[in-house]
Amino acid sequence: MLSAAEVQSYRDQGYLLVKDAVSKQDLNELRRVTDGFIERSRSLSVDDSAIELEAGHTATNPRVRRIKQPHKQHPAYAALCRSASLLDPVRSLIGNDLRLIGSKVNIKAAHKGTSVEWHQDWGFYPHTNEDLLAVGVLLDDVGPDNAPLLLMPGSHRGPVYDHSASGAFVGGFDPPAQGLDVSGATAFTGSAGSISLHHVRLVHGSGINRSDRDRRMLFVEIAAADAWPLVGGIASSPNWFEGNMISGSPTTNWRMEALPIRIPLPEAYSRPLLDDSTLYKLQEHLPKRYFHEVDKAS
Repeated sequence: MLSAAEVQSYRDQGYLLVKDAVSKQDLNELRRVTDGFIERSRSLSVDDSAIELEAGHTATNPRVRRIKQPHKQHPAYAALCRSASLLDPVRSLIGNDLRLIGSKVNIKAAHKGTSVEWHQDWGFYPHTNEDLLAVGVLLDDVGPDNAPLLLMPGSHRGPVYDHSASGAFVGGFDPPAQGLDVSGATAFTGSAGSISLHHVRLVHGSGINRSDRDRRMLFVEIAAADAWPLVGGIASSPNWFEGNMISGSPTTNWRMEALPIRIPLPEAYSRPLLDDSTLYKLQEHLPKRYFHEVDKAS
């Protein structure tokens, strides 16, 4: 469990980094399973229900940018979502009763890897309260050159930024255009098996991979059981109420907080509500892409 100082740091900064949280045994299994999905992608020329491909993907040079909802694709991912190594820190921050919102493995291929533009998860799935967070698990060692997750300290206590363009939700924003200086962002670098925990309103993103090593990262999104989704969620599973519980018990006593909210509608193109596998396609509708501008400048 987290110390009082660690909990307070999360409250102040909006994120917490924990070194070597996942055991070597579990990490090796996750890496093996992830390798299997990449190998399977060799037979694909278009996305399927589990794998989203990177531009330039071929059978001889497979490039996967996302494994969609991996906890539904393989028991190793599902087991990690319910493991003490993942849930104990979360329980320290938002309580024992926890519901799984979703998961994904984002992969930044060597010498490329699509950037994820600055955004807040709250922009995609606002709830009745803000006891929600995402856990990021490094499946590979990550340094400053291979597209680390960038976390903007204290931004979870700031505004909910406008993630729309031309009147449609596009899943990201250009910080300078909205008065946010991201030069002080923290890069999540470290050894494989380390984890990050970031608040649902924290501004974060990541650039392209400039190294010769892939960067693979599992994200698990979790809500307190008394946080009710204001968009989607309920309709995402016939057994949503009880079936997505990963700790404790569900409740019908929903907790309301006075919070700034922007509903992620209308959407820039037709897609199933909250299908976050299409974040990249949504962000293509941004009129100005921050990381692309940084790449041009450099």
